[in-house]
Amino acid sequence: MLEKNPVIFIILAFVVIMVGTTVTMIAPFKWINGPGDRIAEVKPYTPLQQEGRDIYMREGCNNCHSQTVRTLAADVERYGYGGGYSRSGEFVYDRPHLWGSRRTGPDLAHIGLKYPDPKGMWHHKHMENPQSVVPASNMPAYAFLNAPLDTSYSERKMKLLKFPYTQADLDELKGKSEMDAIIAYMRKLGTDLPVSKASNGPKLQDVLNNPYNDLNTVKAEALSIYAKDCASCHGVKREGTLGPSLKGSARSDADLFAIIANGIEANGMPAFSGMLDERKIWKLVTLIKLGKQDD
Repeated sequence: MLEKNPVIFIILAFVVIMVGTTVTMIAPFKWINGPGDRIAEVKPYTPLQQEGRDIYMREGCNNCHSQTVRTLAADVERYGYGGGYSRSGEFVYDRPHLWGSRRTGPDLAHIGLKYPDPKGMWHHKHMENPQSVVPASNMPAYAFLNAPLDTSYSERKMKLLKFPYTQADLDELKGKSEMDAIIAYMRKLGTDLPVSKASNGPKLQDVLNNPYNDLNTVKAEALSIYAKDCASCHGVKREGTLGPSLKGSARSDADLFAIIANGIEANGMPAFSGMLDERKIWKLVTLIKLGKQDD
């Protein structure tokens, strides 16, 4: 008979909605984001990183890139870069959060783990001309970010957000560009996480001998792997761009295997042991050692 008494019906409907809202939206805040959820290693943004985050939002990067690695095994493998799935403690200093739901481009929650280059060379090249490192990308160019950074409100932002900073931090903003700021922000993403250095991929001591001695037998697949994972930094024809030329090498096969598998963090080269199996790494080694001419 409630349908004949609209006032009571509206009141009861409101009560039901509020109960559901309280249970699903309000009550959970009593037991999440507490001390147990915090990650001690996660630090507030520096002034330069915060300026970069603001530019990231200004340019609408969050319209195409999410920042949350779901618990699905496929997502963790594709976007975790060793940091696992996203946890609430990672975002304690994000105001607002940029989790998003649309992935026109890859998830960037842990992108700093994928490209550890302290100079941000890959990011710089990618931002200026995305297709120069990812030919199939539909991302627009952001070369216009090579403009002086406006620091008029930098200190005010840090105070408002209650992030610690020093005068030296503010002084470091002098002479910086918007490109420097957004790269500093992306380089931080995921890097505060306690990531295990142990690799789930092939271990060098178990694979000292290259099973491939004839380039012709592996050339097609090696070139395909190279085009997908290496060309963006070493050039389409292995001529060298961000990374060195890979047309031959004086290094031993085992050394090349170790470099590809474990990466060189100081030079910005990521480790590929989690992405390429032993067989694929050896095929790349064979291509580098024996493929001395243009292909």
